[in-house]
Amino acid sequence: MQESEHPARWWHELVDGRIQCDLCPRDCKLHEGQRGMCFVRQRTGDRMVLTTHGRSSGFCVDPIEKKPLAHFHPGSSVLSFGTAGCNLACRFCQNWDISKSREMDRLTDEATPEAIARAAEAYGCQSVAFTYNDPVIFAEYAMDVADACHARGIQTVAVTAGYMHAEPRREFYAKMDAANVDLKAFTEEFYFQLTAAHLAPVLETLEYLHHETKVWLEITTLLIPGKNDSDAEVEAMSQWLMEHLGPDVPLHFTAFHPDYKLRDIPPTPPETLRRARDLAREVGLRYVYTGNTHDPSGETTLCPDCGAALIVRDWYDMLQYRLTAEGRCPDCGARVPGHFDARPGDSGRRRRPVAVGNP
Repeated sequence: MQESEHPARWWHELVDGRIQCDLCPRDCKLHEGQRGMCFVRQRTGDRMVLTTHGRSSGFCVDPIEKKPLAHFHPGSSVLSFGTAGCNLACRFCQNWDISKSREMDRLTDEATPEAIARAAEAYGCQSVAFTYNDPVIFAEYAMDVADACHARGIQTVAVTAGYMHAEPRREFYAKMDAANVDLKAFTEEFYFQLTAAHLAPVLETLEYLHHETKVWLEITTLLIPGKNDSDAEVEAMSQWLMEHLGPDVPLHFTAFHPDYKLRDIPPTPPETLRRARDLAREVGLRYVYTGNTHDPSGETTLCPDCGAALIVRDWYDMLQYRLTAEGRCPDCGARVPGHFDARPGDSGRRRRPVAVGNP
């Protein structure tokens, strides 16, 4: 086994001599030397290995709101990184140069879990985010990093499409403190045609996270003109979230820009995001945000009872923060669900590429 390869978990042998990856619903069945659809999980001899353990496409210090997380230590800094590959095939991928990469030499930064935890501490980050590509496919690496971070009091964030089988999902999220799950649409047709995946496993992940874990959950939907932005679909999705998760899970509607294989579709108009936000709030969702567009009202956290503006943002700049340390409105005492501090962080909107080296 080469130095960059690491034993993978969640696989079993088949009677025909192949081995099956049990990480996600793709159930890739591999002959010797073959890789799964994610490209980073490979059969080597009689085992499966993760080829990206300890290797990253780069590290950045971001504002936590960029993940996006609006109710998880607002204003704090997060050390973000990803690897290569993905287990979905989104035609509209906004990080396609990383997630669709088939070039292992893109992974120029090597870092042990302990080095990442030390770097997060040194850069003043409250958390480490597994992002840019889906951490599901490098779960073993992410879990090892999470252990090293927790030993130093640093929290962990998964930014994911939620496409994962039940057993690895349980083990993976036992190591996570927060997650933003990308609910890409609310029709099976969209998932099948534009992501080569299925909707049901993602909905199962959302229910599991909300009802069976302590992971702080927020949801993002990228609205693509003519594909998933109709009033009917936004209302149906919002109704499902109300009925299955309740009114308090924050939902982010973000703007699409032409990329990868959907370059013939125009960017999402700001009014589409505002309309979706209004529809979701009419259904009963209390915390609905807009993103990838300049919309201060759509970035503001409101009191669920009296309607007062509690956190006012302009892009990633914090203009006002009125929540108490317990996450309560100072006017009426209503509690806003989430993880809040007595005062916000001062990360601002700056994104800083940083180096994370091994000792």
